[in-house]
Amino acid sequence: MRLRWADVSARRRVRSHLVEPRPGVAPAEVAAALLGVHAQVMSAAELSIGVRQSDGTRAGVRAALWEHRTLVKTRGPRGTVHLLAAADLPMWTGALSSVPSAAGPLPPDVRMDAAQTDSVVAAIADAVGGADAALTVDELTAAIVARVGSWAGDRVMEAFQDRWPRWRQIESVAMNRGALCFGPDRGRRATYTDPRRWLPGFAPAPSGTAVTELVRRFLHGYGPATPAQFGRWLGAPPGWAAEVFAGQGAIEQVDFDGTPAWVNAGDTGTAEGQAGLRLLPYFDAYVIGCHPRAGLFPDRAADRALAGGQAGNVPTVLIDGVVRGVWHQRRSGRRIAVTVEPFVRLTAAQRASLAGEVHRIGLIGEGTAELTLGPVTAGPHA
Repeated sequence: MRLRWADVSARRRVRSHLVEPRPGVAPAEVAAALLGVHAQVMSAAELSIGVRQSDGTRAGVRAALWEHRTLVKTRGPRGTVHLLAAADLPMWTGALSSVPSAAGPLPPDVRMDAAQTDSVVAAIADAVGGADAALTVDELTAAIVARVGSWAGDRVMEAFQDRWPRWRQIESVAMNRGALCFGPDRGRRATYTDPRRWLPGFAPAPSGTAVTELVRRFLHGYGPATPAQFGRWLGAPPGWAAEVFAGQGAIEQVDFDGTPAWVNAGDTGTAEGQAGLRLLPYFDAYVIGCHPRAGLFPDRAADRALAGGQAGNVPTVLIDGVVRGVWHQRRSGRRIAVTVEPFVRLTAAQRASLAGEVHRIGLIGEGTAELTLGPVTAGPHA
């Protein structure tokens, strides 16, 4: 079976909720379809979800996260902060906790060994499980030290012109094992809490079952894909990803524009994806998950919207599933100034779509967005 970029791109857009914003779609449904929403910058996560809803707002995303608890904020693919569908947490923790850890850059006298890691994870689970409220990092550090000893709180990790306590090197491990997730910020301070507040009775799924399900869903959303692309998306060693694909019985190889790649068995159909223009924020799941990069970021887009091959550092203008420009927003009170730099001449229909997208950004951000067409001079993460 041979699949071509145009056909694959159309079905990816359908499965990523990018064909048309859907009425009544819940934030958790979007997060589940995308396999997580990157949330290092919360405003970008709110926009990633909101642009896929016809009536979404940042307030709706926050309500799903902190009130209805259908979203959970934790470490996801690549060890980065994500919003995940709370119902998917057993799969995520079962899969992520089975990914082999790479050797870290910390010096030997700072690193924690396996026994220390296990003891701190157990201490974390005990501390947050018994707390009446979410704990700040200082409160959690004190609770860990009280349970395992002062060594866990030694401020030995260089971080942001400061030193963090030793235990924080395994924060992702604790979250991947399901012992911890983020709670609501307390002022400007992050907090930590028990994920069972989101999903009572939660436990990580068996690793084999979880990894198989994650591969299935990744290939559904972003396939055809290679093991290396899956490993890069997940933040897993290439050898491990290759072994995982080799052990899957329900996938099949296809020719994807001349390159061998894999899909779920029988999933070789195409979809009718409407042509259109969309504005995607930093680290949107679509640009992170889709390969090959040459098809997604052609010509000038490769220079302007990729950093060493890494997608997501710059908000992108998506036209018919391909990056054809970059954009930037700057907020001042309720005013949101949106600058868009297209790399191609826009048709009248595309200009109308762009105006609609900018209007949607204002609604999602609960402000008023104003469009300027011109060069984007802000750098990555600006």
